[in-house]
Amino acid sequence: MIKDASFCHVCGEPVKRGIIEEFSVSTEELVGKVKKIIEEGNVNRIIVRNEAGETLLEIPVTIGVVGALLAPYLAALGVIAAIATKCEITVERRA
Repeated sequence: MIKDASFCHVCGEPVKRGIIEEFSVSTEELVGKVKKIIEEGNVNRIIVRNEAGETLLEIPVTIGVVGALLAPYLAALGVIAAIATKCEITVERRA
């Protein structure tokens, strides 16, 4: 998919866009903020980036995701919190 495209470059279908939110958090708040976002629901994807803008973790969130499936992602967030100083969370919500 071409970034910022209004139509799919392969089939020509209109691209449905979600609502994008961005949060800047300290590493101490990282795991708690991601848990809170997931509990709010209506989320398609969560992307965690470091200060340089590099993607550290991308979490696909779907309807019916249970705690056992999120455990590896939350463990990875704990490791990220240990090495990063500040993170940016990008949340893609369903429109």
